[in-house]
Amino acid sequence: MTNYIENSVSIIDPAKNTVSGAVAVGNQPVGIALAPDGRSAYVTNQLSDSLSRIDTSTNQIVATIAVGSRPSAVTVLPDGRFAYVTNQLGDTVSIVDIAQRTVVKSIPVGDMPVGVASNPDGTRIYVANEFSNTLSVIDTASNTVTATISVGALPQGVAVTPDGASGYVPNAQGSNVSVIDLASNTVVATVPVELQPEGVAIGPDGDFVYVTNESSNSVSVIDTGTNMVVATVMVGGQPRGVAVTPDGTLVYVVNSFSNSVSVIDTQLNKVITAVVGVGQTPTNIVIGTVR
Repeated sequence: MTNYIENSVSIIDPAKNTVSGAVAVGNQPVGIALAPDGRSAYVTNQLSDSLSRIDTSTNQIVATIAVGSRPSAVTVLPDGRFAYVTNQLGDTVSIVDIAQRTVVKSIPVGDMPVGVASNPDGTRIYVANEFSNTLSVIDTASNTVTATISVGALPQGVAVTPDGASGYVPNAQGSNVSVIDLASNTVVATVPVELQPEGVAIGPDGDFVYVTNESSNSVSVIDTGTNMVVATVMVGGQPRGVAVTPDGTLVYVVNSFSNSVSVIDTQLNKVITAVVGVGQTPTNIVIGTVR
């Protein structure tokens, strides 16, 4: 989990829901992603214009890679060869060759790219452009933008269902979520949620979407079958990042103002515990099996 003010990453032991350690990274870390094999974590450092690579077996930084200006979000392709990093001030996406530890291409996208996600087979990258109110679609074979989708106002992120069929984009202004048919690249539904939605994650079976509402201190649970909110869960102050455990039983929500993580039971749609002792102003979280 990235801690924006403390310039660190907190490590949470999910068996105990306690902080087991921390790793110092660059200045103002925001985004975080785990490699598919679980051996590395990647962290974007906004004021350092860099990407930190952490060896998850030792919790040591093994590489620092220069990217674009004000990097925010990061995703790693399923084959683990490339990372895609959004650069807010450059309006670009940096493609990082993991083995070579260097940027091999910079792709122009929309204005203020803040969120990024890959589809399950790694053939497409989706980028949420906050000030353009769009979603850019990147073909990873050619590394070019092949489509631009209009979404709601001030999109904050994007998540793709496990079958690759749908994308969910939270829009901060208007307090709603755009549902996108990724075969036709069209918005097929708009789901009202609570105030200032920001983070978004989808369970492993694709049945439910979890959206953090920063100004309502809540999480909206969307049923993907009906695209309706079926539960609203109160969490800590200013929830931002969100992640679902691989078995789908728990949702971890990062509360930036409360400096905590709320743990939601997905069967009960209820907070069952909170992780405290994390860094100052936590922003995003990733969950996975490390090796």
